[in-house]
Amino acid sequence: MPVDDLISIHNPARRTEIVGRVAPATPRGVDRAVAAAGRAAPDWARTAVSDRAAALLSAAASLEAAATQAPLLARESGKPLADCHGEILFSAAVLRWYADAAPGLLADRHIDDAQGRLTVRQRPYGPVAALTPWNAPVVLTALKLAPALVAGNALLVKPSPLAPLAVGALLTGLAEHFPPGLLHVLHGHAPVATHLAGHPGVYKVAFTGGATAARAIGAAAAAALTPTVMELGGNDAAVLLDDAPLDDSAMDRLVLAAMATAGQVCMAVKRIYVPRARHERFVEAFTAAAARVVRLGDPLVPGVSVGPVISAESATRLRALTDDGLRRGGRAVPLGELCPSADTSAGHFVRPTALLGLDDRAPVVREEQFGPVVPVLAYDAEDEVIARAGAGELGLGASVWSSDEERAFGVAGRLDAGFCFVNTHNRTGMSLRAPFGGVKRSGHGREYGAEGLLEYVQPCVTHAPAAFRGGGAGMAPGAYPVPAGPAGPPSPP
Repeated sequence: MPVDDLISIHNPARRTEIVGRVAPATPRGVDRAVAAAGRAAPDWARTAVSDRAAALLSAAASLEAAATQAPLLARESGKPLADCHGEILFSAAVLRWYADAAPGLLADRHIDDAQGRLTVRQRPYGPVAALTPWNAPVVLTALKLAPALVAGNALLVKPSPLAPLAVGALLTGLAEHFPPGLLHVLHGHAPVATHLAGHPGVYKVAFTGGATAARAIGAAAAAALTPTVMELGGNDAAVLLDDAPLDDSAMDRLVLAAMATAGQVCMAVKRIYVPRARHERFVEAFTAAAARVVRLGDPLVPGVSVGPVISAESATRLRALTDDGLRRGGRAVPLGELCPSADTSAGHFVRPTALLGLDDRAPVVREEQFGPVVPVLAYDAEDEVIARAGAGELGLGASVWSSDEERAFGVAGRLDAGFCFVNTHNRTGMSLRAPFGGVKRSGHGREYGAEGLLEYVQPCVTHAPAAFRGGGAGMAPGAYPVPAGPAGPPSPP
């Protein structure tokens, strides 16, 4: 394919550097991959769950050994090298968790009692499409790959064209652990994604990304009557109660929760609410923590914790949001330090910043800014902050910070979010056993945990009612079965 037809991936820390190129899939190429997945899926579905799990464990070991791809991931995504290395190793842990959990979660359920005989089995969909973003391409692919494959499906992965290189190379290696035709990688822009999502040979679509792309993907899938699972954006609020810890450890966690991956994480802290009486003390503690843990620079330089944002468009949008906040009377507080060797003019660097003195009407507060700029907002009453934190169309994550865990859980239960952290936020609060996903416009369906596996199967039932077993008399024409609870059927009227 001519170079001009390839997709070039640029280093966001050195925007003139081309990290690599990939060939976009053609419509015919997508059709061939879907057909191959359709041929491979039935035999894989008939393979014992224990054997599918063993293949996933073998793939996990291969993924751990391939953590040497971390520099490539850092160069294409702008994420610090240590984060990229950790992402690949965590992705291997995802594969191991689902391999261990699958035999129990996917086992047939049998009931044989006075009501009859019932078997519920978990049936895979067949070919599944996974459409993944650039900000954590390996782990967000693993969270779809592991449950989909161990459940007995085939998988077609379409990575983001902004960071497809490392995940594409890793998936090529993982495919060797599964039968031919079961795992495919298809590169390209939006037309490839919508063609795949609406393909009649695809029976489930899993998507992580933004609302604009989600609407296009959802429309394509809906036209084919294909179900979807979507993890979309969040405008996560961190709510500090009046007894919240402000010690170094807590503040370090909160700073990293807002600034990791330059704030470009769906579940990053996007707003911080602090009691008015503690606002000044909090800003001092938060700024001091940033001085300890935030170092802006090239992601390949040791010690750098915050790299560039992914594109010039992202940097421009973040600066516009900050400027708007300043025009509204806000005050910008720079956070952390600049790495001495950093050439911020070479890439899409945005200085980590806290914005003070704004209200909830400012766009940087009410929109998901998706970058290293975080507003710190004062509040006066608990009911008030719960209402403010839950305002808006998004409801992915939130966190509550308090010295009283019971009180924190109580407040968290009132927040309008799919996942609430306590005394932490973002990746330090995640657990492989805890289902993750949003409410409202932050998506539907779940990843992680048992729920993440069950997204990739359909319960199918075989039932013999008691009335028709062993020569039973059956029911009168037009009659309905009477449900029997623990105490037996209800008395007739």
